[in-house]
Amino acid sequence: MAEGGLIPPDLETQQNEIIEQGKKQLKKGDVRYLLDNRWFKQWKKYVGYERWDSSSAGEQSSHPGPIDNGPLFKSDDSGEIKEHLIEELDYVFLTSEAWNSLVSWYGLTKNQEPIVRDVVENGVYVKLCHVEVYLVEFKMYLDSDMENVITKKFSKSDTIDDIEKEMRRLFNIPDEKETRVWNRYASSTLEQLVTKDSTVQDAGLFHGQALFLEVKNDDGTWSRQAKNTNTALGYNSSSLLSDGKNYSASGGDRASGPVITASNRSTRYNTMDGGYNMNCNTCSYNDSNISDNQPGLCGLNNLGNTCFMNAALQCMSNTPPLTRYFLEDQYWDELNTSNPLGMKGEIAKSYAELIKIVWSGKYACMQPRNFKMQVGRFAPQFSGYQQQDSQELMAFLLDGLHEDLNRIKKKPYIELRDADGRPDEVVAKEAWDNYRKRNNSIIVDIFHGLLKSTLVCPECSKISVTFDPFCYLTLPLPVKKERQIDVCFVSADPLEPPMKYKLTVPKAGCINDLCESLRKFTDVPTNMMCVVDVYCHKFQKIFQPEEGLNTIMDRDCISVYEMPNASSDNTEQIVLPVYLRQKRFWPGCTNESRSSAYLFGQPFLVAVPRTNCTYNLLYDAILNRMQRFITVPSPDHEWWKKNEKGIVLNGEVEMTNGEDDAENDSQSDGCKDDDEGIDFLDESKEGNAVNEDFPAHRLFTMHFVNSAGSSEVERIKDDGCPIRFSSRPYLAIDWHHVAKELFYDEKLAEEVEQHESVLLSSRSLQKRHVIQLNECLELFTATERLSAEDSWYCPSCKKHQQATKKFDLWSLPQVLVLCFKRFSYNRYMRDKIDTLVEFPTRGLNMNKYIFNRNHGPATYDLIGVCNHYGGLGGGHYTAHAKNRDDQKWYYYDDSSVSPAKEEAVVSKAAYVLFYMLRDPRTPTSSSAISREIPAAVGTPDTCDNGIGESSSEEDVLNDAMDIN
Repeated sequence: MAEGGLIPPDLETQQNEIIEQGKKQLKKGDVRYLLDNRWFKQWKKYVGYERWDSSSAGEQSSHPGPIDNGPLFKSDDSGEIKEHLIEELDYVFLTSEAWNSLVSWYGLTKNQEPIVRDVVENGVYVKLCHVEVYLVEFKMYLDSDMENVITKKFSKSDTIDDIEKEMRRLFNIPDEKETRVWNRYASSTLEQLVTKDSTVQDAGLFHGQALFLEVKNDDGTWSRQAKNTNTALGYNSSSLLSDGKNYSASGGDRASGPVITASNRSTRYNTMDGGYNMNCNTCSYNDSNISDNQPGLCGLNNLGNTCFMNAALQCMSNTPPLTRYFLEDQYWDELNTSNPLGMKGEIAKSYAELIKIVWSGKYACMQPRNFKMQVGRFAPQFSGYQQQDSQELMAFLLDGLHEDLNRIKKKPYIELRDADGRPDEVVAKEAWDNYRKRNNSIIVDIFHGLLKSTLVCPECSKISVTFDPFCYLTLPLPVKKERQIDVCFVSADPLEPPMKYKLTVPKAGCINDLCESLRKFTDVPTNMMCVVDVYCHKFQKIFQPEEGLNTIMDRDCISVYEMPNASSDNTEQIVLPVYLRQKRFWPGCTNESRSSAYLFGQPFLVAVPRTNCTYNLLYDAILNRMQRFITVPSPDHEWWKKNEKGIVLNGEVEMTNGEDDAENDSQSDGCKDDDEGIDFLDESKEGNAVNEDFPAHRLFTMHFVNSAGSSEVERIKDDGCPIRFSSRPYLAIDWHHVAKELFYDEKLAEEVEQHESVLLSSRSLQKRHVIQLNECLELFTATERLSAEDSWYCPSCKKHQQATKKFDLWSLPQVLVLCFKRFSYNRYMRDKIDTLVEFPTRGLNMNKYIFNRNHGPATYDLIGVCNHYGGLGGGHYTAHAKNRDDQKWYYYDDSSVSPAKEEAVVSKAAYVLFYMLRDPRTPTSSSAISREIPAAVGTPDTCDNGIGESSSEEDVLNDAMDIN
């Protein structure tokens, strides 16, 4: 009988059912259940989901036990899931059918509620369905009562009407009373939410926003009297938009209406017709927000994990030629609203409005809410409030601005030609001219350059040369192909405390490499090491020597146990994983079937004879293994009759309040069970001082359990007969409650010493290898061999080949954007390289990296840096930028803007660099931004055949031969 109450089908049927459910596409209105990925991996191992697990499928030691989502929850009893969880790394999605099937087969951990999330649809022109893992939290108030606040989370698909109904319920408003909802989006500005069928997404409401429920007075009046204005929602200054045109500031149907500000005097902004309807009287800034600031030094409020957007915007805002283009309204004559690849001109208009506010010099900070809404309409991946990649937002924005401002209204069809041995100069000019026939915008003028890409077939030596435009360069970091892993070494000597080491191992290495690294410190042979992943007081995984290290994540707790011949083919001894447990039961239940056991402490391994191992021998071996942190009572000590408090145990364990045990039952890392109302099982039942489970000399009983320690497979009998071990046994020792209190020293059990490698590593972080920018550029232009997955189809050989590939810089733009490839992803691991890259703030000479001999001067000065602090799935973005007016550096941290020293710009947080050509080859006056083609500058119409070409082919072939 399954723990869920039903007899589960055979393992193959289980597999097929879950696989078929996993193929279902996301559809608006559906729901998905979150399932802890570790439990799911254990289930896959049990059913033989992967080919390498098929031989052990169905073994009870691999049984996953009841579904446990504990690791996904916060440890504060709030019932909320942890922040920054990552799909496929922390959890997987299941359909309702798949979830219900697994629950019926395996059950659900007691007192755990399922984690159910809606499938929502975002976007206007591009529809994208996704599971809304994190809801939006609002602070809700009744009228002007700021003392009493209720926080509540809503889906972005919930409507204003849903919110109002929930607020009425929470504040106990009678049905006959009329109410309306106000949204506070600035310190002293309220905005009425009037369109009740508008969603949270459409209304632009963000995480942490304050909502007010206003109740109509008995005399039919309202406490708040709205002031109707003609001002644009969020921002639009009539002083800035002086062209007299009428256009729209915000996107989509707005749910907002009348506005109340703290002062009757307000700075008003014109509304603008952007081709869609605004169902609102829009809001205004009041005088209290206006200040005399230097243009460009305007912070951007964080709307809820939008620091990635704010940092990108500040870097682009401090790009002088682009900002000048928008401030002088040159974009109006170039808006391309008919471009099918564009955003109907909305991204360009929304960005222009934001830039005009930032550079008005009137505001210390502003809320980029309208801009975010517009971005979310056309790029649904940015529509929520989860952390995103700042560089990806930059790439989208540059591409969106380009298409919205593309001067080519009708793109011609152009047939591409191969180089066919023609000189590079000719092929490059042809490629750039063809590109400009379809792409001609201010973004191309400022940001686009040209790359030469050369492929060489390893079999026939066919050379393929192409020239491709680029908007930014992603530079690889020349870091060592090694990583450091923290391991806890547990010696075979039971009196030695565990020792923590920091090991340096190959990134592409295996468990054997880790053991070999540890051997250098411990002198323990690698064949006597057993490597395990410890999680929530149990062994999450026992590694095989040939397994790859890429399955180990930085946050995993890896332990290495010294065992006498730890190999699995040892016929004389068997290594048993041992879990520590304590039983508990629900009050009023004397039936042990209603009891459960919780894990505590650190699991360990013990080696015993594979044959002729009796109960007594196993018990003594475990006692010996724990002798460092337990005290064995004398034979005449009748410890089971009273506990430390002196309370006699005459049939029931007297508990003070259960508080001490509730404390002990608290487990970190989401491995916590709800102990409210739980007492510990009285092991001395029915008035007997000692029962058959706990004879006088036993501190614990022993059971074979599944690998999760949650289900008992077999009780070990104390009958003097040899124990029969299965192929992969797991052992649990269930402690007598009194024995645990008296003889188990938790402090000693958790003691771990630090090896000097850990201390040296922490100090060496400060002396970590520093990378120079030129190393990244040289690696970018180095010759490399394509992987099998990225093989190239050779037109001569008529098959895919692992060709050699080389990039060369042919021409560089006026503004050069460099992005460091700090983030790496694979199936098992997501990693960030936080090594310091030193780069010049002035005088970056790029000429030595340019393959085009006719290229003009290419000396660049730094104008902006986008920074990323922290790890993956979270972290924080900021920006450094040089103000175009005073040429000083400033630090932008969301709404905060502060002066910065130039030397502070270079840090290990630097992620994206903005460089500007020191001596531009094109005029930069505001009246005439050049339309010349940067990539073709210096390229003659006619050229000397042979010089550049022969040199290029010779170099490439030599590189290819070196690699071969």
